[in-house]
Amino acid sequence: MYDIRVAVIGAGYWGKNLIRNFDQLHVLEMICEADSELLDRRAKQYPSTRVTTDMHDALNDDIIDAVAIATPAAMHYAHVKAALEHGKHVFVEKPLALHYDEGKELVALAHERNLILQVGHILEFHPAITALKKLVAANELGKIWYIYSNRLNLGKVRQEENILWSFAPHDISII
Repeated sequence: MYDIRVAVIGAGYWGKNLIRNFDQLHVLEMICEADSELLDRRAKQYPSTRVTTDMHDALNDDIIDAVAIATPAAMHYAHVKAALEHGKHVFVEKPLALHYDEGKELVALAHERNLILQVGHILEFHPAITALKKLVAANELGKIWYIYSNRLNLGKVRQEENILWSFAPHDISII
């Protein structure tokens, strides 16, 4: 379908969704997961996909054009940097990094190497948000004076990031 091969690094909470989607697009080449029990489960679900516990197997594989990273946020900077240094395009779940300077460094590295670096902001592409953007652009809603955001589902509680890091990026990117 597409002329690109993708490795997903991190097969857990959100990685399983990326794996499913890349598999449906027929571009999934490899699943990388440090937890061998979880990796065994994914291997059974996707028997035609190569699996490994070492992400460097994907980074050193010339067949793989891009990686999708869905590891804990504290690991994003190191994983993204390694992927870019190995010449891979990168899709990473938010946040890109936990420190501004690290994020800035990754953006510069991707630019320097002419690689795509994309952070996953799933809500930006939700049909309701797309419709709202069109209404605002067409001035159908009049002048916007303020925007209010309310979180009704807290999802997974994370130890490595606080509520601001976990949820605010979605709201800010939409706004």
